[in-house]
Amino acid sequence: MNTYKRHRFPPGIISYSVWLYYRFNLSHRDIEDLLAERGITVTRETIRLWCIKFGAIYTHRVRRRHKGYGDTFYIDEVFVKIRGKQHYLWRAVDQDGEVVDVYLQARRDGAAAKRFFMRLLRSHGSEPRKIVTDKLRSYGVAHRELIPEAIHSTNQYENNRAERLHEATRARERGMRRFKSTRQAQRFLSAHAAVSNLFSRP
Repeated sequence: MNTYKRHRFPPGIISYSVWLYYRFNLSHRDIEDLLAERGITVTRETIRLWCIKFGAIYTHRVRRRHKGYGDTFYIDEVFVKIRGKQHYLWRAVDQDGEVVDVYLQARRDGAAAKRFFMRLLRSHGSEPRKIVTDKLRSYGVAHRELIPEAIHSTNQYENNRAERLHEATRARERGMRRFKSTRQAQRFLSAHAAVSNLFSRP
């Protein structure tokens, strides 16, 4: 199946635009201007639609070709405000700095932690050898019920690896003038994580 069928612009321009959006802190307007400097006239609305459609397609391709994550997960959560309501972005990173998964939820209780851990187990294919979290009790609940054999560390400062990645999320959130919906936020953050993994460094 031709992914780019019925699109007027060449695949190279589409993929370049989507890559710019998810790789750098650029708006659709910024990308419109960058393309215009190269003599390519594309509206920001067209770029927005490309990012929605092809961001999901590229994310799926990257994950399908991924060779696997490490055996240590650094897990953390950060609040994200959407339409005035507080949500929590759960994030897991392995020891090589690759994002294993991101998941937006309305709560950060034990049930929410277990949902996120189940997603991690599905994407990883096996239990991690070790998890590193803060002292939030919800993590202990999920650990005891789902992966009791894994080492669970809550040492202070050991989880900085996951916490540092929240800064990039905050920067994009400001650039986008906050996320408009949970669906939009989840879609963007999943694609952003997949693209970031291509440039991660141990």
